[in-house]
Amino acid sequence: MLTGSDLLAKVKELGDASKSELVRQCGYVSTKKDGSERLNFTAFYEALLDAKGMNLGAGSAGGRGKAGRTLSYMAKVHFNGNLLVGKAYTDQLGLKPGDEFEIKLGRKQIQLIPAGGAEEV
Repeated sequence: MLTGSDLLAKVKELGDASKSELVRQCGYVSTKKDGSERLNFTAFYEALLDAKGMNLGAGSAGGRGKAGRTLSYMAKVHFNGNLLVGKAYTDQLGLKPGDEFEIKLGRKQIQLIPAGGAEEV
């Protein structure tokens, strides 16, 4: 996915291309579970605004989640026993799909330690 001046240059280079083609050529494409293509217009437009120096306060930076909601830093155990850590939190930590963690259980606490990493206190 192109960002910054590379993104602006590519958009200028493509000129009169359709919106879909702009998004595709700039790399804002993902693959759905069924193998079809998904164009990520929102991510493209956010990167474009950022490249033009326009910060509208969106995104997960500064303790904000989707739609600018303030993160609560709380989680609930779901009815099926799962504990979900939302995307806004993983984005803040720079975590990517496939990152692995060692789970350390303490007295009423859970620590996630990056696999192969050292414990932080």
